[in-house]
Amino acid sequence: MQKIPVGILGATGMVGQNYISLLNEHPWFEVSYLAASARSAGKKYEDAVAGRWHLRRGFNAAVGEIKVEDANDISKAVSALNAGKLRFVFSALEMDKEEIIRLEEGYAQAGIPVVSNASANRWTPDVPMLIAEVNPSHCDIIPLQQKKRGWERGFIAVKPNCSIQSYMTPLWALLKAGYEVKRMIITTMQAVSGAGYPGVPSLDVIDNVVPYIGGEEEKSEKEPLKILGSIENGEIKNSELPLISAHCNRVPVIDGHTATVSMEFGAKKPSVEQVIEIWNNFRALPQELKLPFAPEVPIIVRKEANRPQPAKDRDAYKAMAVSVGRVRPCPVFDIRFVGLSHNTVRGAAGGGILNAELLKVKNFL
Repeated sequence: MQKIPVGILGATGMVGQNYISLLNEHPWFEVSYLAASARSAGKKYEDAVAGRWHLRRGFNAAVGEIKVEDANDISKAVSALNAGKLRFVFSALEMDKEEIIRLEEGYAQAGIPVVSNASANRWTPDVPMLIAEVNPSHCDIIPLQQKKRGWERGFIAVKPNCSIQSYMTPLWALLKAGYEVKRMIITTMQAVSGAGYPGVPSLDVIDNVVPYIGGEEEKSEKEPLKILGSIENGEIKNSELPLISAHCNRVPVIDGHTATVSMEFGAKKPSVEQVIEIWNNFRALPQELKLPFAPEVPIIVRKEANRPQPAKDRDAYKAMAVSVGRVRPCPVFDIRFVGLSHNTVRGAAGGGILNAELLKVKNFL
């Protein structure tokens, strides 16, 4: 099978580096085009990231030889597209929201699909915000997006914030099983890698917990409602439930976002045993299609009293699974549990790659 040539916008940043390292041996996609800021443009990739490659995983020699283009110069990407050296791009852009929207729309208008990790277009009404196991049907808005904007082949699809990954799939599994979830109280303990590089100063986070992450609580409370929403009149209408109250904290952990979650159900309430059974048996479209980045078991239920833990559980199924544990009754609501996901893999580049795999099998790429 001939691999699909893909590009990465923001290739020198932390998320861009994660895309490159995770795509090293991908069976479907091959990195062929890289773009970043003007200061990196014109350099070979290995030179552009010399002294600032921040991952344990490396990149292959062929990628290191690719010349980095200026992400603002869309014409270079169009030339690669016309030459058959580019099919779509992953967006890992780190700039002002308005600039990201302008660029992502510019690439899509030029006929280049954009699979984005950036937050700028998450609330654009006709842009799907995808978790592949939860709302693959939202891909159906893409033809409406293209028609509305006059785009023939380009489109924009985004992934949600990393902080919601540890509870969205468990939530969806219960909704799919027929249980209404009315309210949730969530406290996240988020790893320092979620702040990028150089991220949180060491003197602020070592021996400390920072009880504020700008914009994070709003994302944690509102993004699930779009993901659980429905397509109406060419836009995604948000779900009204569940109501979510979120407390987001930065903790001295390198990778892995943990969330403690309490859930209140409607009239029909599952037992702890039923919740565990639903999660153990949950499989979705990515598992049915055996997509390369889909975890074979999307929700791992840990039976130990002190799990999940970031150091022990974040890498489950190539860091793409959600681990849950401490499932027990809640004296205020109904059920409470602890969820964990890898924020820079499942919550960032890995989630974007899985979305691209879903879009490919749905014939959008």
